[in-house]
Amino acid sequence: MTQTTPTPVRRPAATSTIVLAAVADVVLVLVFVLIGRSSHSEGFSLGGTLVTFWPFAVGLLVGWLATRAWRYPVRVVLPGIPIWLFTVVVGMFLRVLSGQGVEVSFVIVALIVLGVFLLGWRLIASAISKRGAGRTGVTR
Repeated sequence: MTQTTPTPVRRPAATSTIVLAAVADVVLVLVFVLIGRSSHSEGFSLGGTLVTFWPFAVGLLVGWLATRAWRYPVRVVLPGIPIWLFTVVVGMFLRVLSGQGVEVSFVIVALIVLGVFLLGWRLIASAISKRGAGRTGVTR
């Protein structure tokens, strides 16, 4: 009889991990909005920031729901990449529907910056997690 190595079971993320991941995503989308408003000399106003922020926040929510990101919120490929793309695509679509400007250059900048933000922290978290797992001998 051959002996097989059991496949490690991946447990869904802890509630604290889910909350931290969601907060990180929301904060980074907000930072994107604030940087954009600042670079266009729009300055900070709560109303203006909310007008710019809400389409991307809805896109982020759609991405979380579509991928059921709460199961494994720190993974890069799934749910990270779809969350990033939903945030940009739905955000731009809602900007168009609400009469906000959408230029090709803005779409490109949003893809790049939100990609770096939303995937970047996941890559860092994954690297830290793998590094810690290697030290303790635990597989994740």
